[in-house]
Amino acid sequence: MQDFISNLKGVFKSNYPLKNLNWFKIGGDAEHFFSPQDIDDLIFFLKNKPQNLPITILGAGSNVLISDSGVAGVVIKLNNFDNCSFLEDGKIFAESGALNISVSNLALRGNPPQGGFEFLSGIPGNIGGAISMNAGSFGREFCDICVSVKALNLNGDILNLAKEDLGFSYRKNSLKEPLIFISSIMQGYEDNLENIKQKLEDIKIKRNDTQPKKVLTGGSTFANPKENNPHGYKAWQLIDKVGLRGYKIGDAGFSEKHCNFIINYGNAVAEDIEKLIAEAQNRVKAEFGIELHQEIKFIK
Repeated sequence: MQDFISNLKGVFKSNYPLKNLNWFKIGGDAEHFFSPQDIDDLIFFLKNKPQNLPITILGAGSNVLISDSGVAGVVIKLNNFDNCSFLEDGKIFAESGALNISVSNLALRGNPPQGGFEFLSGIPGNIGGAISMNAGSFGREFCDICVSVKALNLNGDILNLAKEDLGFSYRKNSLKEPLIFISSIMQGYEDNLENIKQKLEDIKIKRNDTQPKKVLTGGSTFANPKENNPHGYKAWQLIDKVGLRGYKIGDAGFSEKHCNFIINYGNAVAEDIEKLIAEAQNRVKAEFGIELHQEIKFIK
């Protein structure tokens, strides 16, 4: 692989620590790590890499759990893909590395201001992750604002996808092949500036009142179950009902404040969190017959 690495313009390193690149502050090293300078650099890498080289895309690290033993192959992080701006027609363009809250704040400054983006302020992470999991909160999802997405397949071919091509559903898309999301074009609706500010403030207050702050966490652990859930229980309610609020394994535990959040209390390892996730799934399945599906992505 070294024969083309010297031609890369971005950062390429081996045995690269990932612990500080995720919100849990957990995990081993990447066998290789690549942060491309631009899309041409990324395309060059994908077209020249060994065919069987495993590739993992790491976003803002807000909803991932990285293996204690590290990650084989190459971990790609799009550090330089963080631009977001208004297009001439009033739509918003954002590269996949742009933080969700940055896009939400940009919409506020539109002329006229653009509503419909407020929910992004309540979702940690970036636009690439929002595309990948159809991220949502406070009654809206990414599919509500998505117009189109630009992506690369692992061979370095550019794909331009309409929203309908992604097959969005609750907390996922239906793409059949792994893609690297490069950017998205999004559209909201004209709204009053004060109305948008009030929605943003309401979201901020609700998050502060209900979610743990200033702790090492990966965000919501499980998606709210949609199937076989006649009482409409939220994931946190099920976790609470089976007695796991505050429950710990090692130095990791379900939050006392919001038990759909797992916290690293200082020295947790990935195995602790995996055991907590399995414990919740097993207890909820046994007591309610409901499958809990994790929102946190395991990276191994």
